[in-house]
Amino acid sequence: MIMEVLDPSVSRDDQPLCINDSLQKSITQSHPSEISDSQSCIKSRQIFGFLGFLGFALVYAMRVNLSVAIVSMVNQSAIPHSDNESGVDACPKINPVNTTFVPSAGEFAWDEKTQGIILGAFFLGYVITNVPGGRVAEKIGGKLVYGLGVFLTSLLTVISPFAAYWGLYPFLVIRVAEGFTEGVTFPAMHSMLAHWVPPLERSKFAALVYAGSNFGTVISLPLSGWLCSLELWGGWPLSFYLFGSLGLVWYIFWLIYVFDTPAEHPRIDPQEKLYIESLVETKNDDYNNSVPWLSIFKSLPMWAIAITQCGQSWAFYTLLTELPTYMDRILHFDVQQDAFLSALPYLTAWVIGLIISSFADALLARNIITPLTSFKLWNTIASLGPSLSFLGAIWAGCDRLTVMLMLSGLSSLYGAVYAGNQMNHIVLAPRFAGTLYGITNAAANTCGFLAPYIIGQIVNGHETLARWHVVFLLAAVINMGANCFYLLFASATEQSWSRNHS
Repeated sequence: MIMEVLDPSVSRDDQPLCINDSLQKSITQSHPSEISDSQSCIKSRQIFGFLGFLGFALVYAMRVNLSVAIVSMVNQSAIPHSDNESGVDACPKINPVNTTFVPSAGEFAWDEKTQGIILGAFFLGYVITNVPGGRVAEKIGGKLVYGLGVFLTSLLTVISPFAAYWGLYPFLVIRVAEGFTEGVTFPAMHSMLAHWVPPLERSKFAALVYAGSNFGTVISLPLSGWLCSLELWGGWPLSFYLFGSLGLVWYIFWLIYVFDTPAEHPRIDPQEKLYIESLVETKNDDYNNSVPWLSIFKSLPMWAIAITQCGQSWAFYTLLTELPTYMDRILHFDVQQDAFLSALPYLTAWVIGLIISSFADALLARNIITPLTSFKLWNTIASLGPSLSFLGAIWAGCDRLTVMLMLSGLSSLYGAVYAGNQMNHIVLAPRFAGTLYGITNAAANTCGFLAPYIIGQIVNGHETLARWHVVFLLAAVINMGANCFYLLFASATEQSWSRNHS
């Protein structure tokens, strides 16, 4: 390995993001740009990306199905509610649509505060394993870490209904444990992307892989709503059994077809292997003996990523965990309408994310835009869209169609996040990409834990339109405030502590 000695004071943010994350490699006699990619119809990294996509789809399906199922699980007549139907800020009820779904009385007397704790319990376990998951993936490889993260989450999901029937506390333990096992997935995948994907493909590739989270949400919400309408086994447990079982099957394919690096893949096309290794940082255990923790926590660009992810997560999880409840209690959709319409923001974000990420990579490849400008531009769009959608929902009031257009239209711009801060970790420190993502994702998902709890405190027992507008306004302010910090301090230069700590 030959690395150029760089002056840490010299900014390289205006240089194109192309060869080895700004490190000049000489693994062959040919210049990397002269090495062509494999002409195979299906490349090994595409199989890796597809299975990674399915893995995220399943873990998110297992994460969000509770947001719909909890509406059917709770016996609303057994918990106190304020009578706000005649209030000035209450939305009028609409005539029920023709449907075969008959709402059940529910089996659990959980008030809004308890429901907020249940929905947030997942994140208590989730934030604990992000950093260890990223670091372990860097040391032993992401295949095992990511695979076990999905597998164990699936196993816990299958037994979740039994825990719920056993009692509130066993159910909370299972939800915390699910967060614990799922917490390793994103940092482990980030570590693998650093070794598998050339820089100029990363925005698009990451959008395809991480968009599995949107796809899983799109599938899980309406399908869970339909399963809750069935009488078989009580309805709502079916969503846990289905997605958990699919995750167990997925793990078999992951073990067979995915490997930590191109060098370890026994069936990869040699030309594809040569092409990838000429452009990315190869895995070398000698470089991973220790992490420069002090330098990382003193790095303003790292704080910029962490803070903007916190703001975006607050907005994202406000929609993810609370939108079904808002649509049920305030807009008065039934659970099937609720589940289908709740999925629309994630469907649109999935599509827009793929389009924007491909466009962002094309701009970088043609040197039309610098990496730093690209990160800041798309991150701002990813923050501005959802924030405006919340403000639009406040303006729309009880106009159900306009509310859904706002939340499904403007919120779709959240998909730009894959071309925003999501790839910034790999540019700052390719050797520690998993650890860095673990740190920022843990910080971001702390907001995922706080958001449902604080929302539960705001609306507890007083589910009025005005209180939900406070929830939306809070999400918009936090999201845009965090993006301002990113605009000030983000960087697209590999940090000196990463270059020198080898």
